[in-house]
Amino acid sequence: MSRARQPPLVTGISPNEGTPWTKVTIRGENLGTGHNDLIGLSICGHNCLLTAEWMSASKIVCRVGPAKDDKGEIIVTTRSGGKGTSTVSFKVLRHEKIGILDQSAVWVDEMNYYDMRTDRNKGISPLSLRPANPLGIDIDKGKVPLKDLESMFPGMSGDFTSENFSATWYLIENHSATSFEHLRLAAGNLKKQASKKNEGSLAYVKGGLSTFFEAQDALAAIHQKLESDGTEKVEGSMTRRLENILNRASNTADTLFQEVLGRKDKADSTRNALNVLQRFKFLFNLPLNIERNIQKGDYDVVINDYEKAKSLFGNTEVPVFKKVYAEVETRIGALRNLLLDKLLETPSTLHDQKRHIRYLSDLHAPGDPAWQCIVAQHKWILQLMQNCKEDFIKEQRVGGGGLQLDGELRSSALIRISHTTSLKRGSSFQTPRDDSWHYKSPQQVRFVEKLSDVVISQLPNFWKLWISYVNGSLFSETGEKSGQVEKLKKNARQRQNDFKGMIEEVTRRLVQLVRGALLPTTLPQDQRRLYGGWDTKTILTGAWLTQVIHTIRLTHEALSALEIPNDMLQVIQDLLLDLRVHCLLTTLQQTAEDVKRLPEKEDWIVDNEGITSLPAQFEQCMVQMLQSLKEPMECKPGEVNVFQQELAQDEACKLCVGIMKAFINCLEQLSTKTDGDIDTSHLSVDMGSPDVFESIHEDFSPSSEQRLLIILSNCQYLERHTFLNLAEHLEKHGFTTADKITRVSREAVRELDERLFESYIEKKSDPIVGSLEPGIYAGYFDWKDCLPPTGVRSYLKEALVSIISVHAEVFTVSKELVPRVLSRIIESVSEEMSRLMQCVSSFSKNGALQARLEICALKDAVATYLTSESQASFKQALEALPQLQSGADKKLLEELLNKFKSSMQFQLTCFQPSSVQPVKR
Repeated sequence: MSRARQPPLVTGISPNEGTPWTKVTIRGENLGTGHNDLIGLSICGHNCLLTAEWMSASKIVCRVGPAKDDKGEIIVTTRSGGKGTSTVSFKVLRHEKIGILDQSAVWVDEMNYYDMRTDRNKGISPLSLRPANPLGIDIDKGKVPLKDLESMFPGMSGDFTSENFSATWYLIENHSATSFEHLRLAAGNLKKQASKKNEGSLAYVKGGLSTFFEAQDALAAIHQKLESDGTEKVEGSMTRRLENILNRASNTADTLFQEVLGRKDKADSTRNALNVLQRFKFLFNLPLNIERNIQKGDYDVVINDYEKAKSLFGNTEVPVFKKVYAEVETRIGALRNLLLDKLLETPSTLHDQKRHIRYLSDLHAPGDPAWQCIVAQHKWILQLMQNCKEDFIKEQRVGGGGLQLDGELRSSALIRISHTTSLKRGSSFQTPRDDSWHYKSPQQVRFVEKLSDVVISQLPNFWKLWISYVNGSLFSETGEKSGQVEKLKKNARQRQNDFKGMIEEVTRRLVQLVRGALLPTTLPQDQRRLYGGWDTKTILTGAWLTQVIHTIRLTHEALSALEIPNDMLQVIQDLLLDLRVHCLLTTLQQTAEDVKRLPEKEDWIVDNEGITSLPAQFEQCMVQMLQSLKEPMECKPGEVNVFQQELAQDEACKLCVGIMKAFINCLEQLSTKTDGDIDTSHLSVDMGSPDVFESIHEDFSPSSEQRLLIILSNCQYLERHTFLNLAEHLEKHGFTTADKITRVSREAVRELDERLFESYIEKKSDPIVGSLEPGIYAGYFDWKDCLPPTGVRSYLKEALVSIISVHAEVFTVSKELVPRVLSRIIESVSEEMSRLMQCVSSFSKNGALQARLEICALKDAVATYLTSESQASFKQALEALPQLQSGADKKLLEELLNKFKSSMQFQLTCFQPSSVQPVKR
């Protein structure tokens, strides 16, 4: 007869070895259609059907019984398939049993032994064997996080053995991807397990009926015996004897097993103590672990362990736990002190400060560690600034600029602000940085750089620490959950004014120290003693002041980048304004001193226009000065225009006028120097000019008259070119009083020009004018009694030659001066001739003709340089002469004039301009 199904086949068992009552999972094929279909299961010859739990046709879970064979097959028998076969085997491991009186060096695990008596079948309660998979289908763990399940089912659990078991939680956690068919199959398995549970309970009762009957029979026999013995005395009754026997048996048993039971009690106590230690070993080991982790610097681990211990044992009443927890609190207190010391330790990075503050916050340190750190940092920054000043003052007193500093101070003095050099946008001034920089740079300049370095390197971290303190980013999630952040934020808001005062104190101290080094007069007397003390004998040049301004601007720029409010940085802006004004005035004063030394560079080399290099050097000096002021006078964002300050504007105007007048005084000094005072004086003429006399040598020592001419030429150039060019430069660089400076300067140079011109004319015209009267009356000449004229007399020719020599001298220096000089000399000569003619009482005919000839000859010779004054003088001279009556006299006059011009044609050529042809009479 054929069966409906194939016989069962066991292909696997896990584990494949173990002690009796080991839970195993059997896998195979055709293992039955359900729990009722499974009618037999043996492992190594022992019937295991009672503990079997059918899961599916390919899976059975059971416990291995106390099999006789050490190794055997697994045989499954079903109603539908019959007795099956196995391709695998199971090995039973035997362990040595230890009696109650035997001593053992190891703990014997307590196990639930099931006594399977041969004469009775005891049922085992299914409650003692809880299935690992109550649904009997494959578990498919989902991807739903445990936190989400806890939030969805508060107070519930997915453990089916828990009192708060939630079936929905269990299904989502273990069968979120299981199909509906498999879930229906799982529901059927649950029903089968429920029915099996009822059957198992009933079988348990049925299996114990014989025991109940035996107990009932024994109790009935005792009852009958007691009734038959009821007439005896109470003391001798069987009940009393039985009680005594039982008591003696108990005492004997206690005596026999007292030592064993004592050892058992002691072992139980030890076992319980070890269980407690094992269960609470985290707490007992925590003090030592805290110490070790502190030494390793693993503060996060310490904090996590402390939070865990606090939540578990913070409110315990157990004395042992309280003692250990008190030791933990002691170690944590020491850690708080250690972290607080590290927090307040300086110097320290912002990262370390934030880390230590967060640790202290998580450890619930008393007070406000963040604010303590801010206060300590503030004091440290102020101390650094004061130490910087004292170190440089000490260096200045000991050895000045040539003193070799020790390692720390030398590095702070020589190394520029590393992170600000990248911010430089290029300027007209750069601090010298060669090997000799340490000896060249003034103390005050290096001090300002070092002081700025201190502020720029420390204040940003100080400000960022405050910002983190205000917004609560210093604290961890633990602090946020405990509400500590809100409390500290409130404290931060209340301390805003205090922190603002700290920032203002740092910036104010920076400004006071810089003022004490560079602008001591701007400080009150008491602050001058506190922040001053510098050697003020050496005045900083404008170039070094420009470098200082550049450094302070970088400092202000770095602090503004931190979004520090402008009102806190206003004192730095005020300092910058005073430094810029000081730099402007100092530069102008130094320029005036440089201008006063310009005469030393005068080489008396003139160009075609009669100008030496001195005006150009003066203009170059002024232009360089203005260029050096370009950076400090430039208005950065938030700065005030220096030239809009009335006092600075007036003072700058006075100094500029003083510079101009200083140069004019230099010219006057050069004009009055004697030959012995002139250093390597020589006159070099541009030989490329076709108008230069070839008779003039290239090199010669200039006379006093030549120096006057050169200075006059330079004065004219100053008035017409240099001052106008400088006015444009001044306006370009923001000087609002450029017009006033130019006007006053031109007036001053005109005054000098007039004085020098009068001096030169006096030197040149006086000899010529003084020679006229003696020349006229030489040889006892008499206008009343003289011979007929035969030509112009020698005195006039000599006077003309003298004028020609003046012309040559002036022309050699500057052609532009020739008309001005000659016109003035001719005015003096004509005025003298007019005076001499008017002084003659009477003229003879020949005398009148002779006088007219000489006056006309002189007038015609210098006609190009006649002015209205000289023409008037010649007219007065001619009017003093008798008029010519006859035509013969006029003809004779004309002939004699032509003869004079012909004889002196070459000499008189210098008086004729190249574009003017000789006048024919």
